[in-house]
Amino acid sequence: MSKLDILTYPNKFLSEPTKPLENIDAKVQQMIDDMAATMYEAPGIGLAAIQVGWDKSLLIYDIAPRNENRSLQVLINPQIVTNEGEILSENEGCLSVPDFRADVERAANITVEGHDREGNPIRMDAEGLLAIVLQHEIDHLNGTLFIEHISSLKRQMYKRRVKKQLKGM
Repeated sequence: MSKLDILTYPNKFLSEPTKPLENIDAKVQQMIDDMAATMYEAPGIGLAAIQVGWDKSLLIYDIAPRNENRSLQVLINPQIVTNEGEILSENEGCLSVPDFRADVERAANITVEGHDREGNPIRMDAEGLLAIVLQHEIDHLNGTLFIEHISSLKRQMYKRRVKKQLKGM
């Protein structure tokens, strides 16, 4: 397993929607392993393929407490098929939006369909942290960063800060 580079805002690639993953082969399995190494080292609890420069509809996540009973989960071509209720994702962050956290409104309960690492169909209901993580990562697959869900004022403040940092380099 090798660690991959995580793309960060304002990289335009992050705003592109991903393409469906057609074949689950050895290359895909290696990418999943590399993404897992990257996510755990970051450290994060979710990572979408687009964040490491691969434009396929694949995400991984592990919401287990750090270094305790790790349970890597893989979703290929995931789709949210139902969502209901509202929950506030407090202090949400993102590996592609470094040094910024914000409260984001998310659906409280969702149902997701997709495929697992072996290509088997999955349908799962999620609530709480799992629902938040899945919505966040599926947003990535659709070319949306979590900062698109916050007020335009907060979003503009973050964008100005990033521009200023990039000019200073």
